[in-house]
Amino acid sequence: MDKKELDKRRIFFSALFPAIGVAILWLIKALELNLGWDLVKFGILPRTLEGLKGIIFGPFIHLDLTHLTNNSIPIFLLGFALFYFYRTLAWRVLFFSFLLTSLYTWISARYSYHIGASGFVYSLFAFLLFSGFIRRHIQLIAISFLVAFLYGSLIWGILPWDAKVSWEGHFWGFFVGVILSFYYRKQGPQRKVYHWEEEEEQEAIPFTEYEEVPEDIDYWKSNSSEHIGEYRYRIKNKDD
Repeated sequence: MDKKELDKRRIFFSALFPAIGVAILWLIKALELNLGWDLVKFGILPRTLEGLKGIIFGPFIHLDLTHLTNNSIPIFLLGFALFYFYRTLAWRVLFFSFLLTSLYTWISARYSYHIGASGFVYSLFAFLLFSGFIRRHIQLIAISFLVAFLYGSLIWGILPWDAKVSWEGHFWGFFVGVILSFYYRKQGPQRKVYHWEEEEEQEAIPFTEYEEVPEDIDYWKSNSSEHIGEYRYRIKNKDD
């Protein structure tokens, strides 16, 4: 399979999984509207046994079509970016974003039903925003800037401006995304290290070997990370 065909498959599957997720959200809303269900009671009700089920079901439930639409677009776009650029980490980031955001909301939020995938969106947003800068990867930094340009206004959602909005879910989603970006910083795509950087690193860590050390020299081995394997020497004074 040639590179062009591999790129097409990568784009297809990167779009497929977020599209399936969005389709499930719309199917649930369609069933709720057509069958007259009231699914709000399956949301997160903090610090209650009844509300524990909301950790799993709450993100799938939306108040109305506007609420659902506002979450569907970023879920698809951010999900596509996650699967395309961080495909080896995508499922782990999705799992922990979903679970931890809901769990922390259940632990700390106001006593009210919290529904919707907004917290999940905030986690994806924060992960993509910070990961590129942490990795110092030019392509991923470009994606970080794009995410900031498209959804930078989301940052205001973590503040308690509107009592009707679950800002706690937004806050914890953002928090989880930041933590995941740091936790997985050494996994997934990494910045290319150029040959001149390797040469500079080698020059910065000299190594000196002596088979025999003169008796009038005091020596010790440095254990610091900056001087691994380097031996330092200090000439003894006669008065020592």
